[in-house]
Amino acid sequence: MILTCPSCGTHYFADDSTIGESGRTVKCASCGHSWFVQPAHLAEDRPATPAPHELYREKLRESRREKSRWAALMSWLVIGLIFIALTAAFFFFRNEVVKAWPQSAAAYRLFGLEVNRFGLEFDGVVHTRTFNDTIPIVTVTGRAVNVAKSTIETPGVRVDLKDEGGEIVATRYSYVTPVELAPGAVGQFGVVVEPTPIESYEIELTFVDRSAVPTEPPAEIPPEDMIEAAPPLPPADELIEEGAPG
Repeated sequence: MILTCPSCGTHYFADDSTIGESGRTVKCASCGHSWFVQPAHLAEDRPATPAPHELYREKLRESRREKSRWAALMSWLVIGLIFIALTAAFFFFRNEVVKAWPQSAAAYRLFGLEVNRFGLEFDGVVHTRTFNDTIPIVTVTGRAVNVAKSTIETPGVRVDLKDEGGEIVATRYSYVTPVELAPGAVGQFGVVVEPTPIESYEIELTFVDRSAVPTEPPAEIPPEDMIEAAPPLPPADELIEEGAPG
């Protein structure tokens, strides 16, 4: 049988009869290390003791495997934290996300989340039905409240008239004025549908981008210009004469 010194790894050839049936202690001629050697039939049943350098290499490999496991665990932990942070950001700042990426509104609606990319809400909407001779007219007026935390550029308003089946039978556009609204400020809009289709049954309002409105925006007249453009009042004596009895 072949003997290997567990200390220095030197190999020796020994006859099985010299080991005996119960085994014996042998000594390495190279390094002087002594160890017990079992008989060949018992040594085959148990794995051979690895040499010290093999044990050292196995310890290094195990250390590398442990470091790799920790690195993988930390990587997954960081990825998980980033995913949670992004999910929270997409949830709590969904209006800002939709404002920057309008196509994402459909994904939010798919999960049942309401989004308001314009930062406005309708308020005080009034619609009336009248006639101009025999022509039916629908007038829609209302306010738009800035519920955002910053000043926003006001969008357009789309007014859809629908029949009982929900089909659109008429569409008109308008603008919210003024052009900019501070947080909490209120703008106004108005739409006249003339003539109004007889089959119109309900009215639906939506905010749209200003570029989607086919008409030109109303001119913004500063208050100072409005004062300058106002006609001067007549003299007081003329007012008295006009109001005096004939």
